[in-house]
Parts: sequence; C-alpha cells; structure tokens
Amino acid sequence: MILIAEKLNGSIPSCAEAIKAKDEDYIKDLAKRQADSGVDFIDCCASVIENELETMEWMINAIQSVTDCPISIDSPDVQVLIDSMPLCNKPGMFNSVSGEGNKIDTAFPVLAKPENSKWHIMALLCDDTGIPKTAEKRIEVFETIMEKAAFYGIAENRIHVDPAVEMLCTTDDGEGAFMILDVMKHIKKASPKVHISGAISNISYNLPVRRLVNQAFAVLAINAGMDSAVLDPLNKDLRGVILAAEAMLGHDDFCAEYVSAYREGIFEK
Repeated sequence: MILIAEKLNGSIPSCAEAIKAKDEDYIKDLAKRQADSGVDFIDCCASVIENELETMEWMINAIQSVTDCPISIDSPDVQVLIDSMPLCNKPGMFNSVSGEGNKIDTAFPVLAKPENSKWHIMALLCDDTGIPKTAEKRIEVFETIMEKAAFYGIAENRIHVDPAVEMLCTTDDGEGAFMILDVMKHIKKASPKVHISGAISNISYNLPVRRLVNQAFAVLAINAGMDSAVLDPLNKDLRGVILAAEAMLGHDDFCAEYVSAYREGIFEK
C-alpha cells in the first residue's frame, strides 16, 4: 500500500489554527512524526483563500527542514500546484487534477516534461457538474482523464485515481459504499497499472465511532483494488487492519510485511 499522510491539511481545524498562527513547530513536529511512521508521501494542503502559494511555500520549507519524505502538494488550484513543484527538493505527488474546467490541459503538459516524469499524479473523478452520482458517470470521467494522459504521454503507473469517497451516511439508496467499490473494481480491471487511491476517513464523517467505519471500508477497498490511500498514518489500528487485509489477499508473501510492521511497532496488540 502506498501511504499518503493526511494530517498537514488546513481543512483540519487544529492544522488550520497552526497555519494561521504560523506555528512552524507544529508543522515540523507533525511532519516528522508522520514521516517516521513510514509513509510514502506527506500531504501539504494550505486550504487558505488568500496567499495560498506563499502559505504552501512556508509549509513545504518547514516539512523539508525535518524530513526528506516526498511531499504531496495539495490544492484545488492547479496553477498553485505547478508553482509549488520547484519548491520541493524531490518529486512528490501532484494533488490533484480532475475533469473540471481546463485543469487537465493546464497540468498535464507540465507533468509530461522529462524533468517532471517522476511526479505522481492524483486524479479526482469529478467534473464541471461536481461529483457524479453514479458509477457510470465517474467511469466516464476516468476514461477522459486516461485519454488525456495517453495524449500527453503520461504513464499509467504515475496516476492515482481517487474515485471520490463520500460520506456513508449521505447514501439513501441502500447501496452503502458499493458504488465506490464498483468504480474501483472497474478501474483495476480496465487499467491494472493505475493506482487506486482515496481518503479513507471521508467514508465515516458524521458517524459515531468513526474508526470502525474506516477500518471496515479499508478492508473492502483493498479487496476492490485500492493500493494507495490518504490516511492518518499515526492510527495504529488502521495500519494494522490494512496490513492484515493485504496479507489475507495474498499481497504479502509469508506475511513478512505484517510481522515486520508488528515488530517495528507500526501497530500493536
């Protein structure tokens, strides 16, 4: 599983307060703890309306002062992401592109340049109408993104598709998370080299005992093909469930990764 640490995001109240106060120690501490937990990318999202690029630069510099873990630069404004790329010491994650407006045609030419070929790309399955309500429409957005990727010469294995995980409690059709899981299965079958990602914790908003819902969804999503996830890497229970699910599905020969992670304290009994 490719792990993208989610905690340095201005949409989280505690992080928003730290960003507003320019609390560099908060950013550094959380960046280091997440990096030390063994993640592949650290998400960096300012989530501010004014001076977003300047805030992103401040956050990136703080993160890079304590870890060399690649950064997932995160903004709905692709130009902010493009301008943030040179601020990073190494290639990371471009988070994100989608079917909205001209985002793809703005971002993909930059990401297709040889010097940017090691950047991963998060692709969100929404368009100018918002987040599609049906699996069929989300798959249409996926197909459009992949056609554009092929046009610009961007390799499939650089792309992490976020099918737009939404709150479980807002579904009123009795299908629960099945629609999202169906989209994941389709993507994995249609484009095996593409990574399937998403924010696991989105599924449990406004529900009690969120950790149980997150854990249940993680198991189902991994079974549907998810191999990249935005999550809280400091949540040892979730990390353990993910490792156990991967072992159950034959993704971990002789359970070596599961046993190693237990010995390293990634999760506890």
